[in-house]
Amino acid sequence: MNAIPSVDLRDYLSSDPKKKQQFVSELGGAFEDIGFVALSGHFLSDELIERLYAEIKKFFALPQEVKNKYEIEGIGGQRGYTSFGKEHAKGRKEGDLKEFWHFGQYVENDPKLAAEYPPNVEVKELPEFNKVGKETYKMLEKTAQYVLRALALHLQLEETYFDQYIKNGNSILRPIHYPPITEEPKNAVRAAAHGDINLITLLMGAHGKGLQVMNHEGEWIDAIARPDQLMINVGDMLSRLSNNSLKSTIHQVVNPPRELWGSSRYSIPFFMHPVSEMPLNCLEHCIDEDHPKLYEDITAGEFLHERLVDLGLIKK
Repeated sequence: MNAIPSVDLRDYLSSDPKKKQQFVSELGGAFEDIGFVALSGHFLSDELIERLYAEIKKFFALPQEVKNKYEIEGIGGQRGYTSFGKEHAKGRKEGDLKEFWHFGQYVENDPKLAAEYPPNVEVKELPEFNKVGKETYKMLEKTAQYVLRALALHLQLEETYFDQYIKNGNSILRPIHYPPITEEPKNAVRAAAHGDINLITLLMGAHGKGLQVMNHEGEWIDAIARPDQLMINVGDMLSRLSNNSLKSTIHQVVNPPRELWGSSRYSIPFFMHPVSEMPLNCLEHCIDEDHPKLYEDITAGEFLHERLVDLGLIKK
């Protein structure tokens, strides 16, 4: 498996049952095999993408002391700014060579969840930044909802199984800036090898080399999407739920060749998280003699907390 399969969400949304079933099969097959897929036909317009990139470039170009105002203590980096080198992959001491921002859920009609999640942080200097972030968040959340509906069918669940858990879920939109590399990085890379925590990740900006996925032979392969595509991968939560029939694949963002050290790289993942109460217990029909139960029962909230401790973002 040396290429990332491509699918088109318009097939799933079409009124043609054959096209819809083909999408479900191809998506499910890709996620059982390599754990990644390139998706076109999503809900992001070219105009929205352009506006978003323009605003995040403006934000990361702000003076460091201005950005630092938006780094909020005590919330594990769940909202606002996280400065360069703060986050590291599980099991690594070296901080990743990146800085990033977090937009979180815009809770509707649920005071309990509104109180549970930290509020979104408003960048006073860039009013458009907050607006375009919210629009993008909503469009990626909508895209993710349909991808999960297709996966529910693949897993022999009711089509809207995930809807109840992702409504007002703890999802995160993370614009990332990998600044120019100014000196030989010792052991650090832009993002060390890791699996994602969440249900699925939708990645904007995988159009150039950098993102790599580990195949079954343990080799790193480049994961490059077309400009009109999102790269989507399985996270650990979905892998647990499916008793590892859907694969949460290890991936990394490598440093560019030396001649490109002077250039910034931007990427924008949307981490689709459910509400904290969602049980991640392995689905009964994914367990049999050949596939014994691999994971202990746990909720999404408990699992997320464990992993944020592993990443160094919150203290035990």
